Amino acid sequence: MNYETPLLGNDGTLALPAPERRYRRTLVIVSVVAILLVLVGGWWWMHSKAAPQAAVVEQLPTVTVSMPGRSTVSQVISATGSLAARRDMPVGVAGEGGMITRVLVEPGQWVGKGQVLATIDRSVQTQTGDSLAAQIRAAEADAGIAKSNYDRALALVDRGFISKADLETKAATRDAAEARVKVARATLKEQLARNGRLDIRAPEAGLILSRGVEAGQIVGSGSGTLFRMAEGGELEMRAQLSEGDLGRIHVGSVATVRPVGSATTYPGHVWQISPVIDPQTRQGIARIALGYNPALRPGGFAAAEIGGGTTRAPQLPNSAIQSDDRGNFVYILDPNNKVVRRAVTVGEVSDDGVAIASGLDGSERVVLSAGAFLAPGQKVVPIVQKPVLQKTGS
Repeated sequence: MNYETPLLGNDGTLALPAPERRYRRTLVIVSVVAILLVLVGGWWWMHSKAAPQAAVVEQLPTVTVSMPGRSTVSQVISATGSLAARRDMPVGVAGEGGMITRVLVEPGQWVGKGQVLATIDRSVQTQTGDSLAAQIRAAEADAGIAKSNYDRALALVDRGFISKADLETKAATRDAAEARVKVARATLKEQLARNGRLDIRAPEAGLILSRGVEAGQIVGSGSGTLFRMAEGGELEMRAQLSEGDLGRIHVGSVATVRPVGSATTYPGHVWQISPVIDPQTRQGIARIALGYNPALRPGGFAAAEIGGGTTRAPQLPNSAIQSDDRGNFVYILDPNNKVVRRAVTVGEVSDDGVAIASGLDGSERVVLSAGAFLAPGQKVVPIVQKPVLQKTGS
């Protein structure tokens, strides 16, 4: 009968054959590797769940926003129009006219009130005046004889040599002769006045703007305007404004005027506002008084900026204003930091920024830049910037 006797090692432990020992070592190694793989897989799975959330946060764009508040904004109304004399005075023939003998002034020349601008030939009128002067002398002679006859008759009537009826006749003759003297003198004065009106004179002091007559020309009452003057040399700009803009200005509003092609501006003020609106253009005229300056030429075109008072409105930098076929707009952020489009009406534009006439009350968080890269509903990370356009007292 055979009994299997276990093999013991020198240390008293069970001694296994070599193949079995290798098998068990391999099993242990595989188990350890499997446990490591499970641990690594669990770690990777947990971090792969958290990674997308972190990626979402990192992909949100960062934008600068500001709450603009309300600032005091000076309203400036822009307008265009033409330059003209404030009081444009046409000068023509006041008398019967005739042939121009001399023209004494040129455009751009200053003249005084009553100064002769041109003379008209008066040879015929002078002869007429001499004739009337001779008639006065004849009438005075007749009046002298009639007076002497009356005085003699008056001395004889008391002696009975002359009847009272004859005396009355001589008195009537004397009175008629004296009346003819007065008529002759008045006729001469009238002729002299007519002769004086032959000269074309300046009705007021001012600046000659144009000359439309030459020596040798025949002129009369129907010749029209021979000279044009600016009374006192004062000029104006006739600015065309809409109904709404006319209501925002008043007489005395300060203005600056810049002629076309010039970089120089000239100060002025509104001295008259048209009481009538053109029914076709829906515009009226504001007349801006200007001082004399050679660079201001009547008939030229100019642009003006007129002060229209002040108002309180939000102000934003130009970068915050967007525009498309639907009009002007800005992007604001809602409580969830999502982008919202807000339509706005742009007001005055100045070095301080763009005033918002309507659409904002100043309490919104407005995106200041990068608006062209955003879309409504997009979520962003806001960085609040303190408004720099807000003036003291806003």
